[in-house]
Amino acid sequence: MTEEKKIKEIEEKKPTEKKVEEKKEIKPVKKIEETQPEAHEAFARIENAPISTKASVEICSFIRNRELSKAKKLLQQVLNKKIAVPYKRYNRDVGHKPGKIASGRYPEKATKEILKLLNLAQTNAENKGLDGENLVITEIVANKGYQQAHYGRKRSRSFKRTHVNVFVKEIEK
Repeated sequence: MTEEKKIKEIEEKKPTEKKVEEKKEIKPVKKIEETQPEAHEAFARIENAPISTKASVEICSFIRNRELSKAKKLLQQVLNKKIAVPYKRYNRDVGHKPGKIASGRYPEKATKEILKLLNLAQTNAENKGLDGENLVITEIVANKGYQQAHYGRKRSRSFKRTHVNVFVKEIEK
């Protein structure tokens, strides 16, 4: 009787094993693709730039979705203190400036670095074969960078570090 029971158990296990094997079908894996520039786009970035993240965020929102040549002119006017960068997010205790904006500042150091980045993006676009005059800033993002501490401080104070990424796209006129 024990042999008969063993045979029955073996026969019962066989169909369940087949069911388990059927469930283990291989499904195609979806790959997450990184954002890479298309054929009519160019890309440039700065990592760990010694500039304020808050000022960089405000400058980026100021020049996003503008033509590259106009954005460069605006940033040059910010350096000459003709136009202030409107502070919309980080505007606590920021004074009002003349013009159609409420609160604003003239962040010189961050403006110089982002102006260099825009020149780099234009050069990359021209090397790729795009027209340098018909470029639009489609995406510009400033993120907080690596936090390096000052040496020899009792309190931990960190250097300002910022990552900035720019995508420019060629448009047809």
